[in-house]
Amino acid sequence: MAQEKSKKAVITGAIAALAASSCCIPPLIAAVAGIGGASSSLSWMEPFRPYLIGIAIIAIGYAWYTHLKPKKADDCGCEIEKPKFYQKRSFLIGMTLFAIISITIPYYSHLLFPDNKKRVVVDNVSSINKVEIQIEGMTCDACQNHVDFAVNELNGIVSLSTSYENQNTIVEFDTTQTSIIEINQAISSTGYKPLKKN
Repeated sequence: MAQEKSKKAVITGAIAALAASSCCIPPLIAAVAGIGGASSSLSWMEPFRPYLIGIAIIAIGYAWYTHLKPKKADDCGCEIEKPKFYQKRSFLIGMTLFAIISITIPYYSHLLFPDNKKRVVVDNVSSINKVEIQIEGMTCDACQNHVDFAVNELNGIVSLSTSYENQNTIVEFDTTQTSIIEINQAISSTGYKPLKKN
């Protein structure tokens, strides 16, 4: 019975850990796979992240407690049943590592995004334009990295600075190679919403 509770606790912890970063994982997958679309559809879960992390820690902590607490001695001399795979320490270690990796994705996701910056040759300085575009829906580094990745796919991007904290991107681009409309379309393709430009 205790082993079943431990199994359920580990699975609950792993799911909670994955859910805690669910707003960050789709943008990363979308950028690596080269797809856009509804990558920001789970951004509504961001406010629940601290609670989900708490659930994951408590559930996995309980599983470790159940696994490590001293077992009652077998006085009857009965045959001891071989532990199932989910009752082994290696399974618990694996699920704990999975939870840690899932929870910490927002802090290292920038390392996983492919580098797609291009070198831009500017023939005429007067064709360079700089705009600030407000973006709705970004909640973490993975979101801003996804926007940067999508905009950098365009030709003529001289510089780009996206901030999920400020909910904006500042783009310097060559108007002979791309336009504000194309930049807004690139942002929209990530699933986030460009609102206005200053």
